[in-house]
Amino acid sequence: MALTYDQMKLERENLKDTNTWINDEILEIEKSDKNLKDKIDSLRKQSKGKYNEELETKEKLYEITHKNLEKYQEAKEQPYFGRVDFREYRREKEAFYIGKFGLGDMTTGDEKVIDWRSPLADLYYSGTFGDAFYRAPMGVVSGELSLKRKFLIRDSELKDAFDEGINEIILKSSNEEGNSLIDDFLRINLEESVSSKLKDVVATIQKEQNEIIRAEKNTALIVQGSAGSGKTTVALHRLAYLLYKYKEKLDGNDILVIAPNKLFLDYISDVLPDLGVSNVKQRTFEEIAFEILSIKAKALTKDKKLSDILEEKDTKKLKFITNSSKLRGTILYKTLMDRYVKYMEIKDLDIEDIKVENYTLFVKKEIQRLYAEDMAHLALNKRKDEIKRYFNLKIDEKINSILEKIDFSYEYQIARVKKTMEDGIERRKKLIELYDERDSRKSELKAKSRESFEYYFSEWKQIDTGKLYMDFLNNEELFAEETSVKIPKEIIKYIRKELSSNFEKGIIDSDDLASMLYLKFKIEGVPDKYKYKHIVIDEAQDYSIFQIAVLKEMVLSNSLTIVGDIGQGIYYYRGIEQWEKLIDEVFKEEATYVQLTQSYRSTVEIIEFANMVLMKQKNKLKPAMPVLRHGKTPEVLEFKTNREFGEKLDEIVAEVEKINKKSVAVIGRNYDECKKIKDHLKKYSNYNWDLIKDTDKNLKLEKIIIPSYMTKGLEFDCSVIYNCNKENYSDNELDKKILYVALTRALHLEYIFYNGEKSKLI
Repeated sequence: MALTYDQMKLERENLKDTNTWINDEILEIEKSDKNLKDKIDSLRKQSKGKYNEELETKEKLYEITHKNLEKYQEAKEQPYFGRVDFREYRREKEAFYIGKFGLGDMTTGDEKVIDWRSPLADLYYSGTFGDAFYRAPMGVVSGELSLKRKFLIRDSELKDAFDEGINEIILKSSNEEGNSLIDDFLRINLEESVSSKLKDVVATIQKEQNEIIRAEKNTALIVQGSAGSGKTTVALHRLAYLLYKYKEKLDGNDILVIAPNKLFLDYISDVLPDLGVSNVKQRTFEEIAFEILSIKAKALTKDKKLSDILEEKDTKKLKFITNSSKLRGTILYKTLMDRYVKYMEIKDLDIEDIKVENYTLFVKKEIQRLYAEDMAHLALNKRKDEIKRYFNLKIDEKINSILEKIDFSYEYQIARVKKTMEDGIERRKKLIELYDERDSRKSELKAKSRESFEYYFSEWKQIDTGKLYMDFLNNEELFAEETSVKIPKEIIKYIRKELSSNFEKGIIDSDDLASMLYLKFKIEGVPDKYKYKHIVIDEAQDYSIFQIAVLKEMVLSNSLTIVGDIGQGIYYYRGIEQWEKLIDEVFKEEATYVQLTQSYRSTVEIIEFANMVLMKQKNKLKPAMPVLRHGKTPEVLEFKTNREFGEKLDEIVAEVEKINKKSVAVIGRNYDECKKIKDHLKKYSNYNWDLIKDTDKNLKLEKIIIPSYMTKGLEFDCSVIYNCNKENYSDNELDKKILYVALTRALHLEYIFYNGEKSKLI
């Protein structure tokens, strides 16, 4: 709902006043910043490299004020994006402006702009007119919401503003099939050209996204999100919200983000810093596993393996690759690991007393009880460390008890000498000998006791976790009669052979990393450095259930945000096919499941075209519902030669540039096909095209050639599917998922080319 002339005039004046105030605040902060900087420089000179408490305090203060300065400087361009008018019961109505950062007046302490993560800002995202409330730290605040206004501010100027009317709210909550009314504010934001990085969306967060962002921390939150539903963005904004809400207990170092590949990490790299969040560790599963395991080998990534699977023509070999990969990701495989750990635990109980010569320091019965009962909740080596620590507190007492026995035995000999020998030189000589012998014996036994104690525990702890996984695979008992029904022996033989062959080549298959990590955690425990307070797993459908179970070991209180889309599960041979299975097997039904079906990325026409492929999948997923943003219907075009394809592609690029858009992606089925496309376009296109590899760390989105499986999570102004013929995309689950992924990347335009016979999927 557009604003009247007078309303716009008032809002422009308010923006002008806010900008003047921000500039004044910046001048004040810069002054204080400079004074602090000068003071720090002076203190550094005085301290001459030595520790100085005042210097440390001033440096910390400078860090805070400088961050504050950066926040105000960034806010100049767009200080706020929304406004709510709310009257708390028994109080006057107030207007609250909402922005990416909370901006407070340094002299009065008043908040000029409310942080989007604050409890009050919840009214902007989820509040409805009339009676409304929000949850503040001191309790529920009730009142009346009378206005929700959205501002389109660019370069410190108010371009437009929209009020959310009562009718819009009714329409938005009416869940009509395909309705999804879109307000002008959201449409304008969605129609902007894609950039090479994912952007923050604090101004356009929708009600269902807001509920996920603000969900409770200590739960496994699983979000099934259709392509373009903003699930990645929501997960990252959730982190920013949690860090704001729990700022006293949580900081960036306590959080880990697991993303599908390095390219995707580059794509999302700006979101958290843009939201004022720093120090969050962002890694692929392979990277974090290699780090924890201290592995220097080369990884056979899931992308490389999928590429090999797409190329493989030998059906027998293909079956071995996919079946062995599937097995290593199951809870059954984890159960075998647990059985192996139990086997090692039993072996660990085959111990003796801790002795020094003929004296007993600690009896084995006590050691066994502590190990198998009192400390059974700990990892195997941690139990030994704890027993050692506990015994360390008692060892002096034990040694003293032995020394008393030695004293006693010598007292008898000394008394006998005194009784039987007359006082004189010989007697005194004999007594001195006995005293010296006794003291030497005590000193020797004291040292020996410590040596025996240390040696006992060092021998008991000798488990080489590096070769544990190979030992596990070679343990015939584990794969004997009772498990042979579930696991064919040929598969285990194949895994052993592959592991051995990879080891010789200095390669680690990413499918083996979950097992290696799990065994390390069960023997040594999770290193403190890798214990997190919250973990985000993106594109979670592509991880095995076992991998997610291992990541769960690394987080406190089940605090995870798990986002993905079963419809895009292209790693069908190892990934998650049903969220219910993950909830049941890993979280024992203690998880919250949410679905996002609204797609904000593509036009209605593109989503409807992609949904035809989704409906052919077996997963019975609800199709994505597009927001009402119309565009050109995707075109299916035949090409006879690659010259013809190159010429037509140049026409498409010209069309994209004509509507002031930039990024065009030519999507090939796999990397080998992409290399051929690159060669063809060198000859037949007037533009330069970048070929994207799975090892690339930086993403340029202008004109790229990219394998289908690497487009996950990315978006382009225009997508061009290179060859959607029946050979490339046949009627099987993998091809349905790969094609669905490729078809859901475009924001504005989409072209599907084919050579020969067109795929039945389209």
